[in-house]
Amino acid sequence: MEAPAAPRSPAESSGPSEPSVAGVTTEITVNAPEQMRELGRRLAKLLRAGDLVMLTGELGAGKTTMTRGLGEGLGVRGAVTSPTFVIARVHPPLGDGPPLVHVDAYRLGGGLDEMEDLDLDVSLSDSVIVVEWGEGKVEELADDRLHVLIHRAVGDTTDEVRHVTLTGVGERWATARAGLGVLSA
Repeated sequence: MEAPAAPRSPAESSGPSEPSVAGVTTEITVNAPEQMRELGRRLAKLLRAGDLVMLTGELGAGKTTMTRGLGEGLGVRGAVTSPTFVIARVHPPLGDGPPLVHVDAYRLGGGLDEMEDLDLDVSLSDSVIVVEWGEGKVEELADDRLHVLIHRAVGDTTDEVRHVTLTGVGERWATARAGLGVLSA
């Protein structure tokens, strides 16, 4: 992995590929799927119960691969696989850490109303909730959240390079600013 750009404030962040949220931003280049998984393991060290992580990226960008790394880093039970057809999977902790709730909102058309059926707001305080395809659907669950945007080349390509932008929103992530900045160290 390449070293991340220095964390930036919202005033310094205005690129078209960044999420439309304000917060502390770190950019990382990942060159292989195992590096994406390792980024997830490193990111897991910063996560705690009550954290909401939103993953955004094209099909095949590496959202589930990153979530596998998060699960390994959090020390949860069960193989982390895409929950596309079951919508959500709960991975209980093997130790004292929080459970991982992995949600795939791709097939959910509505906003928070449709997500309420999953009772994510009940799970949020004692779990780490990771939502793939959650942009525009789950922001209202928490004032503090981490938005992970994964960009990859599209089309007929064998390019494994991914550009990952992590944007922490809210007071929780303002205090975790240094942690976001050292993820690729």
